[in-house]
Amino acid sequence: MKIYNTLTKQKDDFKPINPPLVTFYACGPTVYDFFHIGNGRTFIMTDVVRRYLIYKGFKVKFAMNLTDVDDKIIKKANSEGKSASDVSKKYSDEFFKDLEALKIRKADFYPRATEHIIEITNMISKLESNGIAYNVNGDVFFEVNKFDNYGKLSGKNLDELEIGARVEINDSKKNSLDFALWKKAKEGEPYWESPWGKGRPGWHIECSAMSTKHLGETIDIHAGGNDLIFPHHENEIAQSECSSGKEFVKYWIHFGFLNIKEEKMSKSLGNFYTARDILKKYSAEAIRMLFCQTHYRGPMNFSFELLDASEKGLAKLQNIVDMIISNKDSADEKINSEFDFAKYYRNFEEAMDDDFNTPQAVAVIFDFVKDYNKFIVDNNNVSKAFWQGGYDFLYRTALEVLGIIDLGVNEISDNTKLTNELINLLLEIRAKLKAEKKYLLSDEIRNRLGEIGVSVKDTKDGSTFRIN
Repeated sequence: MKIYNTLTKQKDDFKPINPPLVTFYACGPTVYDFFHIGNGRTFIMTDVVRRYLIYKGFKVKFAMNLTDVDDKIIKKANSEGKSASDVSKKYSDEFFKDLEALKIRKADFYPRATEHIIEITNMISKLESNGIAYNVNGDVFFEVNKFDNYGKLSGKNLDELEIGARVEINDSKKNSLDFALWKKAKEGEPYWESPWGKGRPGWHIECSAMSTKHLGETIDIHAGGNDLIFPHHENEIAQSECSSGKEFVKYWIHFGFLNIKEEKMSKSLGNFYTARDILKKYSAEAIRMLFCQTHYRGPMNFSFELLDASEKGLAKLQNIVDMIISNKDSADEKINSEFDFAKYYRNFEEAMDDDFNTPQAVAVIFDFVKDYNKFIVDNNNVSKAFWQGGYDFLYRTALEVLGIIDLGVNEISDNTKLTNELINLLLEIRAKLKAEKKYLLSDEIRNRLGEIGVSVKDTKDGSTFRIN
């Protein structure tokens, strides 16, 4: 299995530090607004990478941070007359709702900056003790000239670097590229006590401190959008490696931009749709299908026409899924149907092993559907093993890895069966209570079932129910 590593600028063999464990950190949102569908692409493709690692048998320990104190959050809070914590709480909650709607699996950890102030200040203190950080009247900066490998991720040379949009200009800094580790509190802003006085953490130090706490000083994979390579991830490397003296990350994965009319989708440009807006018109499966049809590293143009096409492609998959579901438990076990499922597993894995080549993986799925349908047409009768094999391939591997269907039909079927059995059990208990003339308790069961949408009807032959 090979992963394109931004650090080495090549596809590297994936060899985690302590297999089968894989430690995986991804940069999450700054929670001041709903995230747009461009962010959604990054979150979805991060999810696909994680799912495939699990499919391969790795035990993935995954963390995604939430930046819950930041200039943007403070600005939003001031404009709405709310506290920064109220704003971050609101949009953190909305973030999780949108992740669930996009069928993105929950992380093991969602560390928040405000919950890790001790870890952050401890790391800054260590950098200061090592002579890497300096304090200027309550503002603490990282001195980039003290880190010889600064620029190794982005390929930028210190002498050639220009001050980018996210590099702060401050006359008190020794070098214009020095970045803030701790910001002195301003009037009306949230603050925490620290060895340097009241203030709040800088943006970059959060991720270093939180990833170290939850995943260790050296982690296997760090992911994020291309726009985070410099300065954010470059600065993470500098402060983490100067603090620990160890390599920070083995494999860096970066996701391409989602464009509208060849221009990067962003809130600053105003050319964006929120993920929530798109989900009102299109299914999560269609959105995921669309993103999987372009390689994660490349730029991608977004349009509603492409989403329409994605829905149509998904309908073809759903047709074969429905056919399999309706036949797999009723087919004849004695019939022998020889179909080369192994070929499609092999092709799917070859695609995904090659730097998570989801466009090729999707092509394998559609090749499978075409050949599977042809086999059905060419054979008058097929075996139970044939239907089960199709189910296993589409559900247990390809579609579950890509998150296009994610076993939804099967889960609904199993849950419905369990629900019916539980309701019937309650009705049996209720019948015994009635026979013992314990009418208050029997009525209580009927009334409580009614409150959760289950209507109970008593007849001379017993009780029946209907789920409303």
